Amino acid sequence: MLGDITPLILTRDEEANIGRTLAQLAWAREVVVVDSLSTDRTVSIARQFANVRLVQRAFDSHARQWSFGVEQVTTPWVLTLDADYFVAQAFIAELASLQPPTDLAGYEAAFVYAINGRPLRSALYPPRVVLLRRGAFEFWQDGHTQRVRADGRIERLRTPIIHDDRKDLRRFVERQRTYMRQEAAKLRATPWSALPMLGRIRKLRVVAPFATLFYTLIAKRALFDGVAGWRYAFERFLAEGMLSIELFRRSR
Repeated sequence: MLGDITPLILTRDEEANIGRTLAQLAWAREVVVVDSLSTDRTVSIARQFANVRLVQRAFDSHARQWSFGVEQVTTPWVLTLDADYFVAQAFIAELASLQPPTDLAGYEAAFVYAINGRPLRSALYPPRVVLLRRGAFEFWQDGHTQRVRADGRIERLRTPIIHDDRKDLRRFVERQRTYMRQEAAKLRATPWSALPMLGRIRKLRVVAPFATLFYTLIAKRALFDGVAGWRYAFERFLAEGMLSIELFRRSR
C-alpha cells in the first residue's frame, strides 16, 4: 500500500518543523510540498530530501491550495499532512497494512497534541480525514480552514498522528490573528439557529475565552501536563480572545 500513497504537505515559513516531518517520510517514493512563497529556510530544508518535489504557489485559500497540491499527485492515494504533523513508525506500519475496499474514499486519524515534544494527555484538536483516494473527494473552505467532502465511506485509522508545532509564540499569534478574522466573518454570516454549540458560545464573545481555558485545564487535564499543558491552555485562551476582539470590533 505504501507505494500507492503520496504524502502532500503545505508549507509557509515552516523551518522549525519541516525537516522533522520530512525525515519520517523516507518510505515514500515522492513527497509533494506546496510552498506558499516562504521567506525562511523552509525551501532549502525541503530540497535536502531526495524524494521531495517542491512546487511554489502564492496562497489564496487553504481549500484551493490543497486542491492544487492534489493535482500534482499521481498515485491512487494522497496523505494530506500539515508541516507540523509527525508520523511515527507505528502509523507507517498501519498504512503499509491497509487493504482498502473499492467503496472506501478515505481514512481519518486522531491526533496526539505535543508541545515541544511533550505529548499532552488530551487536547481540543479534532480527528480529521488525512488519507484520501484521488478522485473520490473535494476540498471546501470553512472559515479559516479547509474541509473534505468525500464521495464514499470513511474509516478510522488506529494509530494517531502527532501534532507538534515548534514555531515560537510570535508566529502563533500572527497566524491566529489571520485565522480568527476569518472565523469571525464566518460566525457573523451564520444565523444563530444554524450554529453548533461551540459557535454559539464563541458568538457570546466574552464567555468563550474563559470557557475554553477552564475546559482545557480541567476537562482536558492540561493542568496536570506541567509547563506544556499550561502553555497549550494559554494558547487556546489567546486564540479565543483574539476571536472575541474581532467579533467586538465588527459589531461596532
